[in-house]
Order: sequence, then structure tokens, then C-alpha cells
Amino acid sequence: MLRFDIAPVCSNAYRFQATMSFAIAAVYLFTPYKWVAFILAFGGLIRGFVSPHKCLSYRLFAALTEKLGWTLKVNAGSKMFADKIAFVAGTAMAATWLLGSDVGNIPATAILIFAFIDAATGFCAACWAYGLWYRVRAA
Repeated sequence: MLRFDIAPVCSNAYRFQATMSFAIAAVYLFTPYKWVAFILAFGGLIRGFVSPHKCLSYRLFAALTEKLGWTLKVNAGSKMFADKIAFVAGTAMAATWLLGSDVGNIPATAILIFAFIDAATGFCAACWAYGLWYRVRAA
């Protein structure tokens, strides 16, 4: 479902955002600083449920890509879906850390892998799943 109620977002700015998600997942997995999961959850909450344009990190990355001439506008729907997944994963990571469980390593590993793929190649697995869902549902 395309989102026409929210202005298009810059796909390349989201690649920078994926780099941040990758870094957060790496810090969560490989250091004792598990509290960084709250940053992932909060960013996912703002970008996924409110608007990417209200998120300071997205605005910074969008301004950077515009200044570099790398602007590539896409519909916000699939990117917001990816951010909702980041919110769920970040919340699960934070909650399991607070409960003293290592189960948060599972969503952190998924974020690490898929954020790396997005940052390195521009392929957003959540965006692809979002499009597939609506194609299958329409059939």
C-alpha cells in the first residue's frame, strides 16, 4: 500500500539509517552496552509510527544526501514498515535485556544481517516483504 499521506523519503538517507541500525545491533551484540536497544526502538517508533520526517537522524541523513546530490525519493510506506520492524526488534532487545535474558540476541542478529545488506547494497528485505504482502493480498 503506497502512502500518499506522508511525503516521499530519500532511499539513500535510509541507507545511512541502516548503517546506524547495523552499528546499534553490533554494539548490542558485542559489548556490554545493551541499553542501545532503546535507541533502535525509539527511532523505529518515531519513523515507523509517526513520520520519518519527524526523526532527527533521518532529517540529518536526508540533508546530507541532498547536499551530496544523492537524493533518491521513494514512497514512505515500505520504509515505514521497515521502521516498525526495527521498533519491534529494538523493544524485544531492550525488554529481554531488562529481564536478564539473552533472547534479544536473536532480533539483534537479524537487524545486524539485514541492516548490513541494506547499507551495502540498497536491498531492503522488509521493503521487499512489504511489497510482496500487498501483491499477494491483491491477487
